[in-house]
Amino acid sequence: MGGHRRADAGIRVPADLLEMRSHPRSTLIVRFACIVSIVLLIISTSARGQISEHASQSNLQLSSSDPRLVEAFTWAKQQALAYVFDNDPVGPWYEASLPGRRAFCMRDTSHQAAGAQALGLSNYTHNMLRRFAENISASRDWCSYWEIDYRNLPAPVDYKNDNEFWYNLPANFDVLDRCYRMYLWTGDKTYIEDLVFLNFYNHSVTDYVSRWDLAVNRIMTRKNNATPPPFFRGDPSYEESRRDMSLGVDLLAAQYVGYRSFAAIQAIRGDRESAETYLRSAAEVKSLVNSKWWNPSGGYFYAYLDVNGNFQGRAGADLLYWDVVDEGSKTQGALKTLLEAQRNEPANAVESRSHYAEILYRYGDPDNAYAEIMDLSRPGRERREYPEVSYSVIGAIVNGLMGLNVQPAEPPEHIATGSPFATVLETLPQTPAKTNWVEVRNMPVQDTLITMREQRNRTVVLTNLGKTEVMWQAAFPGKFATLLVNGKVHKAHSEVRHFHQTVSWVRVPVQAGASAMVKVPN
Repeated sequence: MGGHRRADAGIRVPADLLEMRSHPRSTLIVRFACIVSIVLLIISTSARGQISEHASQSNLQLSSSDPRLVEAFTWAKQQALAYVFDNDPVGPWYEASLPGRRAFCMRDTSHQAAGAQALGLSNYTHNMLRRFAENISASRDWCSYWEIDYRNLPAPVDYKNDNEFWYNLPANFDVLDRCYRMYLWTGDKTYIEDLVFLNFYNHSVTDYVSRWDLAVNRIMTRKNNATPPPFFRGDPSYEESRRDMSLGVDLLAAQYVGYRSFAAIQAIRGDRESAETYLRSAAEVKSLVNSKWWNPSGGYFYAYLDVNGNFQGRAGADLLYWDVVDEGSKTQGALKTLLEAQRNEPANAVESRSHYAEILYRYGDPDNAYAEIMDLSRPGRERREYPEVSYSVIGAIVNGLMGLNVQPAEPPEHIATGSPFATVLETLPQTPAKTNWVEVRNMPVQDTLITMREQRNRTVVLTNLGKTEVMWQAAFPGKFATLLVNGKVHKAHSEVRHFHQTVSWVRVPVQAGASAMVKVPN
């Protein structure tokens, strides 16, 4: 997943400026941006001494028999919290762009939100997502502000006026999906009831699609390309290194998951007709990706369509991240592309690499996922100060290695036909064989806090520290007829998930203040 401004992170000014000079902007704009960045870097560095009280008090903790894992977590937590701010005009926020800009962009915010949730920053994420939602505008062709700074203004490096501004088209769908995910994690009904959010969702799946020629029957022949330098208004991808692109497959992948998340929101709100409409739209996008964009002879997906109508490049991570790939050989091809990128990408490409671990855990490759966490967090790692890295490491450990995730008890298809909406907290540990045990404490989940301890992927103890009952879906890799719940045998449910990964699970209500233990039988 490409990201805006592939410049070096932290306060190493010369590297930042060298990278900015290589960006496809006019010389005058770039020189101005360099000056602004120097000033902002100085301001940001001094501001580090004024980190908010909240930032220093995240209660999330991790302990383990694996000292490397503890070291990675400790670094990521400290680094992520260094980017948290209060008392600015924009409201509570954390840095989600190049450090020094004192800003957050749509892509990075969407992709840092999982780690932020684990750190107890849900109200920060809510504020940031709502800022994007409230700034969608017809005058900007139903775009929002790509990047908002601490003053609650569009970042000047990205915005001149409503006709000249930077914008990557996957962003609306990415933010829409993240709002839905945050609703699941927090239970905050404003994500599905606040008119500001609903206005953003509705315009994103209608007017935005129409204005930028993103309907399935038009998107492959769209002529509405990005405006020329210095601003690429309407860039059809998060990948910014090419200017001959008419469509990136990552835009289709984001559109797919955006439609599904909008359908889920509509189903929860009781609008079954709209939910079914956008589930069909999502299915059409998925069909397009898995047919037109798949190279059967080469065994890989194309990355983009150029302005001459030719497919180019190879894609993997974007498609897997948004879960748009058909199971079987196509999943295998996408994973192969991801692993090749993992081996061959330059070390400074942290925007894309920061999410490889999360993807690999989802597709049942914990060893490569663990290796990615260790690489991203190691001392001296190039650009590890980029905010997305530390937030993604936290997210990968909690959501991937520990497998702590909130999900609907029933898929949107069932909710759209009348099934009641409810959520479950799933745990699916995927720790390396050499790691005997891991415990994460004080993980915020809706109205409660959770502590989870797992041992050798075969025993999990869940403690509910709050005042609300939690429906726990205790899952384990492998196929088991039964699981032991507090020492008693219970019939297990088994299902095949991504890439032929079999998972077995039971659901256990955990009362407020109580603990429960689920084990795989010997």
